[in-house]
Amino acid sequence: MHPYNRLPSSGHNSPSPPHSPLRSPRYRQNRSSKASSGRFINQPGRTLIQRIAWHLLSILIRRQGFFLFAPLLYISGMLLYMGSGSFPDDRLPIIPRHFAPGSRYRSPQLYEKLRPEMDADNSSADAISTVWKHLFSAYKGGEWRPCVNTSSGVLPESNGYIYVEANGGLNQQRTSICNAVAVAGYLNATLLIPNFHFHSIWRDPSKFGDIYDEDYFISSLENDVRVVNKIPEYLMERFDRNMTNVYNFRIKAWSPISYYKDAVLPRLLEEKVIRISPFANRLSFDSPPAVQRLRCLANYKALRFSSPILTLGETLVARMKERSANYGGKYISVHLRFEEDMVAFSCCEFDGGAQEKVDMTEARERGWKGKFNKPGRVIRPGANRINGKCPLTPLEVGLMLRGMGFDKNSVIYLASGKIYDAERTMAPLLEMFPNLITKEMIATDEELAPYKNYSSRMAAIDYTVCLHSEVFVTTQGGNFPHFLMGHRRYLNGGHSKTIRPDKRKLALIFDNPKIGWKTFKRQLLSMRSHSDSKGFELKRPNDSIYTFPCPDCMCRTNKSEDSRTSLAT
Repeated sequence: MHPYNRLPSSGHNSPSPPHSPLRSPRYRQNRSSKASSGRFINQPGRTLIQRIAWHLLSILIRRQGFFLFAPLLYISGMLLYMGSGSFPDDRLPIIPRHFAPGSRYRSPQLYEKLRPEMDADNSSADAISTVWKHLFSAYKGGEWRPCVNTSSGVLPESNGYIYVEANGGLNQQRTSICNAVAVAGYLNATLLIPNFHFHSIWRDPSKFGDIYDEDYFISSLENDVRVVNKIPEYLMERFDRNMTNVYNFRIKAWSPISYYKDAVLPRLLEEKVIRISPFANRLSFDSPPAVQRLRCLANYKALRFSSPILTLGETLVARMKERSANYGGKYISVHLRFEEDMVAFSCCEFDGGAQEKVDMTEARERGWKGKFNKPGRVIRPGANRINGKCPLTPLEVGLMLRGMGFDKNSVIYLASGKIYDAERTMAPLLEMFPNLITKEMIATDEELAPYKNYSSRMAAIDYTVCLHSEVFVTTQGGNFPHFLMGHRRYLNGGHSKTIRPDKRKLALIFDNPKIGWKTFKRQLLSMRSHSDSKGFELKRPNDSIYTFPCPDCMCRTNKSEDSRTSLAT
């Protein structure tokens, strides 16, 4: 008897395999259509070209890697198409070049436009008498006065001798001298009269005594710092009487005074003579009050120009006051930095054309040998102008001063070296201010003869005349204007009486030939007022004490010492 079979009979005794799963209806439809119609789909209404295109598209879809190369094929086709055509020379597309505002030197065009209105403007008040409105009203509680005191005690035994080499021009050397006095006093060392390093740019072999009164310098510091002009013979014998054999410290720029105590003093006690070269900017501006006091003492009390320079400088000041008698003896001094080396170093372009480019290239190579030709060095004159790094030209100085309200008859003293292409570049300034005077014009040839070939001595004469002017105008950064601003603050109750133009704003104004005279003048008067309000400024961290003598070198007249201390902190 057979067992009961639940499966239907199939003619076999073994069980049947399961059925295959049903395929997608779409797939089955495609297969059936291909089987019935052959390789191409024969649909009514389609041309042969359409069927071929449909077939190629289906191939591309199945081979998707093709689309990775489709952009390349498209670009290649476009380049091939564009290259196959040609345009007549007079139909080539012209793309105008756009200049950023303030990037071009267009001051000559502006001068030509504004000159008629400038000459016809009689509305200017006596600007030189009204320029400093904030002189006594900026700070409540009284003005500032000098308060640098000397010591009266006996100095302890010296720890040794310090010899420094002051490099740079007149006022960079001045920085080195004042810092050397501060370091020597802090370390209780004896300072040897600083040696002036001969510079390839300044090319001035002057010694300390040629520029400054050496005896006065030593006597002014005698109660605070020992200063000598010679190291004892018994010490120099150890070094074969040659200063180059003395140990030289290579000190990083802006080092704190603590470094001198920790690193320099032990070697000084051991060697008894040390040398620091170079020494410019080797001491931080932020130092303890005792160090700052010595800096103030050196700069404002001990450093006095040598008798010949001081006498000539004071003579020129008297002559300038005579020339400006119609303005109450008040004159304007302008520090113009448009010498060839400054123009070359700025990497700016002016209106001198091809000859200017040749001159500047030669000047850069002569003064800085390869610095501007290094691989990767890109000179961007337009960016320099926008950022206010271009020196003002004589023409721009004239435009600025006329816009600030100084009339054509104002008496101006021009402090500068040899102006680049002076015959051409100075002509517009002399048209705007015919009473412009230089030391060569106000001094006789015999008076200037001893200083002709000494740039630092000539700069000292300019410094003296600018120091006593009613208005000082700076046109470019540098040590000369920074020291002058501080010295003028020291003499003028804390106010620098200095016009410091915003050269970024000037670049935009001078690059706008469409500006009218009234708008131009309004903007320049606003800039003049800003300089007035910034005449009083206290020293902040990292500021130079030689530019901002308040409160380290000056005191408030109607303030207690406690108030002064709080301002300093």
